[in-house]
Amino acid sequence: MAVKPKHLATFILGAAAGAALTKYLQTEEGEKLMADLKEKGNQFKTEAEAAFDNAPDYFDNLRSQLAEMLKTNFPNAEQTINEVLGKKPELPAEGTPTSTTAAE
Repeated sequence: MAVKPKHLATFILGAAAGAALTKYLQTEEGEKLMADLKEKGNQFKTEAEAAFDNAPDYFDNLRSQLAEMLKTNFPNAEQTINEVLGKKPELPAEGTPTSTTAAE
C-alpha cells in the first residue's frame, strides 16, 4: 500500500493536534480539566460498581414482582405457558393420595 498525500496530511494533523493538546494540558487550566475528568471518572466507577453489586438483588426483586403481577392479572398464565412449551404438569409423589386414588 503506497503512502498517499492524504495519508501524510492526516498523520501530520494528528501529530499537531497531539502536540497542541499536550501543551494545553500543561497549563493551569489543563491541569484543572484533568483533575475534573479524574473526579468524574472515579464517580462513574463508584456508581458502576454499586450498580453491579446491586444487580442480582434488583433482578430477583423484578422477577418476583413480575411473577406476582402475572398471578394476579393472568391466573392461568403458568398453565398456558406450560401448554405452549409442552411441559407436562408435575405428578404428585408416590404414596400421596390423589383425587383418582382417593375415589377408588
